[in-house]
Amino acid sequence: MKILILGAAGELAAKATDTLLKHTDANLVLYARDASNRVKLTDKNREQVIDGDFKDTTKLEKAMNGADWVFIDSVEDKEGMQSIVKAMKATGVKKLIAATSLGIYGEVPGKFGEWNQQMLGDDILNEMAESTAVLENPDLDYTLLRMAWLYNEEGNSRYELTERDEPFKGTQVTREAVAQLVLEIVQSTDNRFAQRSLGVSEPDTEGDKPSFYE
Repeated sequence: MKILILGAAGELAAKATDTLLKHTDANLVLYARDASNRVKLTDKNREQVIDGDFKDTTKLEKAMNGADWVFIDSVEDKEGMQSIVKAMKATGVKKLIAATSLGIYGEVPGKFGEWNQQMLGDDILNEMAESTAVLENPDLDYTLLRMAWLYNEEGNSRYELTERDEPFKGTQVTREAVAQLVLEIVQSTDNRFAQRSLGVSEPDTEGDKPSFYE
């Protein structure tokens, strides 16, 4: 199996990379701007580093060729997402996991929803919504992860999921939990994750804001 990690220098991508190396035999292509200086290799026999931009479709196609999965660390730039989709269609790669934000559908209820919108701002939410919409392509087996506010806690891989048309639950989730979910999606032998936009949060973390914010 070959997995292309886009935005590999990101903190979530690093967690996902570590989890995939430990629990699969996949070969990973780690793609990011200035990746050779920003990405640390764990297993040189299974990891390849490529310096590149999301908007460089030609370089994306070369990196993506022969991949079984593409993982995007952060969905923020519409033009970049369009380039990724173009490269996927050119190379015939269909399986995509993309990490995006809660609140892009106005699906976060109550005081936490108000706090989230205030913290992120309308401009960022609108940009992420437009960028994410590019990936909701009927030709792709995409799985979108609308993540709650992220933090790190070794050993805590608890998560719960909500669908696109359901109110978002919880306020926070660990990067370890999201990495575990990525692993489960990659290892799935059916299409139960295909063409779904999933809210991802930690159970029993409902409230007005994440616990790590005063």
